Amino acid sequence: MIKSFALIGAAGYIAPRHMKAIKDTGNNLVAAFDPNDSVGIMDTYFPDAAFFTEFERFDRHVEKLRRIGNKIDYVSICSPNYLHDAHMRFSLRSGSDAICEKPIVLNPWNIDALQEIEKETGHHIYTILQLRLHDSIIALKKKVDAAPKDKLFEFDLTYQTSRGNWYYTSWKGDVSKSGGIATNIGVHFFDMLGWIFGKVKGNIVNIHSHDRAAGILEFDRARVRWFLSIDYDTIPDEVKAKGKRTFRSMEVEGQPIEFSDGFTELHTTSYKDILQGGGFRIDASRQAIEIVHDIRTKEPIGLKGDYHPFASLPLKNHPFKV
Repeated sequence: MIKSFALIGAAGYIAPRHMKAIKDTGNNLVAAFDPNDSVGIMDTYFPDAAFFTEFERFDRHVEKLRRIGNKIDYVSICSPNYLHDAHMRFSLRSGSDAICEKPIVLNPWNIDALQEIEKETGHHIYTILQLRLHDSIIALKKKVDAAPKDKLFEFDLTYQTSRGNWYYTSWKGDVSKSGGIATNIGVHFFDMLGWIFGKVKGNIVNIHSHDRAAGILEFDRARVRWFLSIDYDTIPDEVKAKGKRTFRSMEVEGQPIEFSDGFTELHTTSYKDILQGGGFRIDASRQAIEIVHDIRTKEPIGLKGDYHPFASLPLKNHPFKV
């Protein structure tokens, strides 16, 4: 049976992946909203979908469909991070389930309030945690699960994706709206780490500024050194020499994990899972949201002593300039 979808945040970077997932699963986008009208990508997938640049008109249209018996089955949410909460509440109260991009909320207590609305309405919230569906990540989890239970893994994560000046003018550069760098570009990785290595036992923040963050996370099964950056200057020179502006690396016990490929279809895989009765419900995101909230609110201790995340590496391999 074909399901009806609405989309909030149609002009955003991630929206085309949701449009493609809706199309690839044989369903229909009937309405979309974004205050910006640069949504020509819709012609590729759903040229007949109603489009609104004012939320009030979008709301009225969704309500009209509900009253005539054509209610929206799912609302896909790709809006700025700080609006996810409100848009999920709108979805549930409109009689629809919600599929929300990361981070599902900015603060852990927002999850509790949304779960109450789930109970009140009988509708559900799903989140996109696509790294859990990546073949390389699944293989790593199986390796960890099969290891002796007292084995503590050493894990290194570096993700550098340089951004231009536009970033700081947009909502993404406003910590109150995006949650800051650890939330905006790191939350999927922190979710992945918790899924593989278990509960968080310690969270040390060494650096946290507008364009980079670094620290140490201790899980049940791993000690993780992590570094995130949107500053082009932190990217290794050999990567810059190739004309690239992004560098990412994951190593477990000093061995690299190849995860550069296989991302393009993971939103479609996520949608298939949800539509077949699976999917990741809102509580699956709780630990990752707690991690990024703690990173955002902790006082960084700087680069010193045993808590320097990359102190044991040769200077030339440091992923940031001290």
